[in-house]
Amino acid sequence: MNVSLRSAAVSLPFIAWAVLLLSWSGTESLVVTGLVLIGVIIAAVHHAETVAHRVGEPFGSLILAVAVTVIEVGLIVSLMLANREAAATLARDTVFAACMIILNLLLGLSLIAAARHQREGRFTRTGATAALSTLATLVVLTLILPNYTTSVRGPAYSPTQLAFVAAFSLLLYLTFVFIQTFKNRDYFLPKDRPDELDAHAEPPSLPDTWIAFVALIVSLGAIVLMAKSLSGPLDSAVAAAGAPRALVGVAIAAIVLLPESVAAVRAAHANRLQTSLNLGLGSALATIGLTIPAVTVTSFVLGLPLALGLDGKGTVLLALTLFISALSLARGRTTVLHGAVHIAIFGAYLLTMILP
Repeated sequence: MNVSLRSAAVSLPFIAWAVLLLSWSGTESLVVTGLVLIGVIIAAVHHAETVAHRVGEPFGSLILAVAVTVIEVGLIVSLMLANREAAATLARDTVFAACMIILNLLLGLSLIAAARHQREGRFTRTGATAALSTLATLVVLTLILPNYTTSVRGPAYSPTQLAFVAAFSLLLYLTFVFIQTFKNRDYFLPKDRPDELDAHAEPPSLPDTWIAFVALIVSLGAIVLMAKSLSGPLDSAVAAAGAPRALVGVAIAAIVLLPESVAAVRAAHANRLQTSLNLGLGSALATIGLTIPAVTVTSFVLGLPLALGLDGKGTVLLALTLFISALSLARGRTTVLHGAVHIAIFGAYLLTMILP
């Protein structure tokens, strides 16, 4: 990133706080606030990438995934507080949208981008399948199983069940992090393609890393507060347009994941498919392993309803996504066809959401 863009990324979080102060004083423009919010989200992910680059893989991908999840949780909780009636399904819609974006759109684009270098994109199979098996367990426990329990009527857990699932979601995620960063770190590094490690630019200096870290903290605080001010108008706009309420969840997931998705596709395009998969699968795991526990605690503290179970259509699409993802990552080698199949599934997801 050149000097002018780096300066803009550092300035945006402080501009966001200035906009917040103006809104608190009664001078508020929703358009300006929305544009600044998008800008500061992009800046926050850039700063997380800077810190991640300095730390190195696979810790770097973990830092980026956690930063993105903090942003996502802030947006979800803000919207839940703004509209208690719609709060029940917002977390479900957002988590589901994030999984579909990552496992279909992002994975599909990454596999296609990686294929430009050779006939088959290569990566470490053991790490990818370990991440996917953990993700499949989390997805079934949080988004599918609630439809089949009988303690509470409807697509929801009882408080005891919800606490159990939230706790074990966090425990499974932390176990995966331990495996990724300590116990079996080599599973998530490219074995057959050592040149992939050398494809990175030079790591940032220590002062630049500390500046990025401070800017990241400032950005995260601004994002949460700005999301709260925009939550009401966004929900009202979707309702006025007669659009499905699930679009709010898709909008949250798309805004939060956009910068990271671009980073993952760029990594695949630069012949670093392993890094791309670490980013994508790590984000999907963090989305459930961190978001669900955080939203669960919020629902308990504030007395908000929480329905996690998907409808039949969503269950079918999610099952198809997990099945195809398992086939795509099973051999450690993929082709353009694998990527095209994932893109097709994502297209079906969007179509059936808008035209059910």
